[in-house]
Order: sequence, then structure tokens, then C-alpha cells
Amino acid sequence: MPRFFVRACQIGADDAGGKTVRILGDDAHHITKSLRMHPGDGITVCDMERNEYACTILSTGECVLARVLSVQSAASEPPYTAVLYQALIKGDKFDHVVQKAVECGVARIVPVLTERCIVRLDKKDSEKKRQRWQRIAAEAAKQCGRGIIPQVSELLYFREAVAQAVAVELPLFCYEGEEQCSLVQAVEACQRPTTISLMIGSEGGFSVEEAGLAVESGMRSVGLGRRILRTETASSFALACLSFAYEMEQNTQRK
Repeated sequence: MPRFFVRACQIGADDAGGKTVRILGDDAHHITKSLRMHPGDGITVCDMERNEYACTILSTGECVLARVLSVQSAASEPPYTAVLYQALIKGDKFDHVVQKAVECGVARIVPVLTERCIVRLDKKDSEKKRQRWQRIAAEAAKQCGRGIIPQVSELLYFREAVAQAVAVELPLFCYEGEEQCSLVQAVEACQRPTTISLMIGSEGGFSVEEAGLAVESGMRSVGLGRRILRTETASSFALACLSFAYEMEQNTQRK
């Protein structure tokens, strides 16, 4: 069923005591012109607050009006909030990272400028790219059935990113030079965290100085196995591991 995201203010009461949803802009055009949907057709609407509404369309046009049939918590959201701090990478690889991270359950993505980044942007120049990445995140969220649209934040310098990333229950610094602690060990040592951060380097990885700063600041340095992963693979690999450990396992236990 087609999925659309609205703000809570677009959901209101109708004269019969029920609720209706107003869908505007590009989504209304998509419903009316591209999908050619009609009154009586069903859609799913999410309110950015992890609530999911089953709706039936009442009218189409520049404003699509739909009646709410039922509401429930979005079952597709993981039981933790994961933030990905991804170093800038060349070409369109960051597009790929954003898309796959959203599919793997990330809640927010933060571009980071590190010492070995080939791509060099300042915060002003990165805004246009951030808007592009946000559109990619929105499309990925619709495609994979997310209950929220993960946000792509403004570019941070490495020290800023570390200072922000440590303020969670499980701050993970993925470092190819780490030989003592694996991601599995870090996960086993922290049962059911509600907040997680994940920091991934650029094509050249992190410098020794950056790794030292991250650990001194309180991040947990972890390795991702015996194979060296490309930076555009590492984030989705690590997020998938977290999903297996904290999300899929819990679902299995409930059954």
C-alpha cells in the first residue's frame, strides 16, 4: 500500500468525530496524477512520530483528503535510536550510504569531515548536498516502510562529531586498526541500549590521532571482522549487525 508522511498538524477531527488527513504538495500530485488513485483507495500515512495510520481516500486533487480508519505504532521501527556519523566520500557513494542506512533502520545521518576525506566541503557548500541526501532518505523511508523519515543533519567536523556521538548508551567507533574488540563483543557487553551512535571513516579510514581522540572522548573502538570493507559497505553492514542483535532477536523471543 502506498506510504506517505505528514506532519501531525495535517491530521484533524472531522464532523463525525473521526479523523482525517490532508496531504499536500508533491505527495498530493503523486497520488492524483502519477498513481491515479481515486476515492475509496487505501493508503498508509505516517506522522513523523512513529504512528502509522490506515486511511481511505475521500478526495484527490491539489489537496488529498483521507479518512483515518485505524492507528497503530509503526512496527517497522527498531527498539533503539541509531545515529550514523559517516565521513564524506567521493562521487555518489554517499547517496548509496544514505539509502541503505535508512533501509537498515538508522534514525539520523550526520556527514563528517575527517582528516583523510578526499572530498573537502565546508558547512556552507554542503547544504545543497544535504538537501539532496534528505530527499534520498525520504524516498528510501517510503520504499522500505519506515515509520519516520530519518533526518540528514548538517556537516560536522570530526571533533564536533565525536563530542556529539559520545552522548549515547553505545557509542561505536568503527576502526580498521582495532584488533582487541569486535562489534560482537561491544554488543554483547551492552544489552538492549536505547541510543546508539556509529562512526564510519572515509576511503582512507581514520588517522591514528583521530582514533585516539575518539577513544579518549569515550567512544568504543570496534572492528568489523577480518575483511576490510569499503566505506559505503561498512555502515549498512554494521547497522544490519545491530538489527540482528537488538531487533530481530527480540522479535524471535516474543514469538
